Amino acid sequence: MKKQLLYIFASLLLIAFLPKDSLAQNPLITNQFTADPSARVFNGRVYVYPSHDIRAQPGKGKAGWFCMEDYHVFSSANLSDWTDHGMIVSQTQVPWADPAAYSMWAPDCVFRNGKYYFYFPATVKGDGERKGFGIGVAIADKPSGPFKPQAEAIQGVHGIDPNVFMDKDGQAYLYWSQGNIYGAKLKDNMLELATEPKTLGELPDKGLKEGPYMFERKSVYYLTYPHVAGKTERLEYATSKSPLGPFTFKGVIMDESASGCWTNHHSIINFKDQWYLFYHDKDLSPAFDKNRSIRADSLFFEEDGTIRKVTPTLRGVGLTSAVNNIQVDRYSAISKEGVKVDFIDTADKFKGWMVALERKGSWVRYNKVDFENVPAKKVSVRATSPEGALLAIYSGGQGGKLITRIRLKANKEWALTTHPVNNAVKGIHDLFIVLESETPVNIDWIKF
Repeated sequence: MKKQLLYIFASLLLIAFLPKDSLAQNPLITNQFTADPSARVFNGRVYVYPSHDIRAQPGKGKAGWFCMEDYHVFSSANLSDWTDHGMIVSQTQVPWADPAAYSMWAPDCVFRNGKYYFYFPATVKGDGERKGFGIGVAIADKPSGPFKPQAEAIQGVHGIDPNVFMDKDGQAYLYWSQGNIYGAKLKDNMLELATEPKTLGELPDKGLKEGPYMFERKSVYYLTYPHVAGKTERLEYATSKSPLGPFTFKGVIMDESASGCWTNHHSIINFKDQWYLFYHDKDLSPAFDKNRSIRADSLFFEEDGTIRKVTPTLRGVGLTSAVNNIQVDRYSAISKEGVKVDFIDTADKFKGWMVALERKGSWVRYNKVDFENVPAKKVSVRATSPEGALLAIYSGGQGGKLITRIRLKANKEWALTTHPVNNAVKGIHDLFIVLESETPVNIDWIKF
């Protein structure tokens, strides 16, 4: 009993001091609002440069509209454990930007000649001919900063959503949007245009198009972008044999969000021989889509090079270590009946979600849990069960190997129950959690 209490105490201490944003599925970051993710692979890690939504307040932004004052950068070596490197650029640090506009919208970052170049839009201060949005550059020696903003915005560029593409021959291209999507070559200094801006045509001519993101695969250039073809944005793409076109429309990458989030904004990377789509939705703010959250899901190509449409998931990507909190509310699949996902605390949605198993036989499956090098002798469940409940945990799906059964005591408050593992597993397994009692249970997380 004493050992069990010490185990529980140690687990609670770990939870208390663990950064909230370090363990994530979809959305990737759960301690702040994030949007417009620009993902890049630097030095074997994925770095994500999102915009940072905050809530407008009196004298701070416009109520009911986007409010963004700075940028953070996050990184991960495995797409599961994310580190927040902190704020890298603020509107008050940019000499040419209005320090009270709260319009630090979608950014991007690239590496060249030993330096990291961070591109961002902001409202130009003053009333001259440059009034409106400009695009600036901040430079750093490391992908996490510190970044130093340049004194001036890029001349000849008026718009938002910068994206920089480095071609195989070393030529850099800048893309941005302002009603249409534009592109131009960059000079070697990465701070000036080398050619006049060009409108990228042969895209659907109706509805807003913004947020361009260019990548190359097998000598095909893919121009991807959000487009309001109906009521909200969906993600589309066009292809070309040249970085500046002409482009031919090919299809839809992701349909309009089922949540009704009006915007979507994305990036696409190849990491360890797998392609991924980073995008956003309004997970942590379902009633207000100006406070968004970034996500990631796997992306695949057909043999002819077309992109297979991506279906958003809660599980997201990456392995989850069995010793971390396994947020089963970010499920891979659930039973047709008897399962509900809701916020743990509707007054503080940053506390995340819970999954409710409400009838005998209801289940939730969570894929890709890594038991390698894990001495899985015990399992802990953080749950509430007003009448007590019996849970069974299997590896795989129905008919899989029984790992253990856990009898939860009656408790209306969140409580941690620890139980021995009857049949240990090794390697990577899908978890299948089944309610085997008539009494319901709410589950926050499990861990081994």
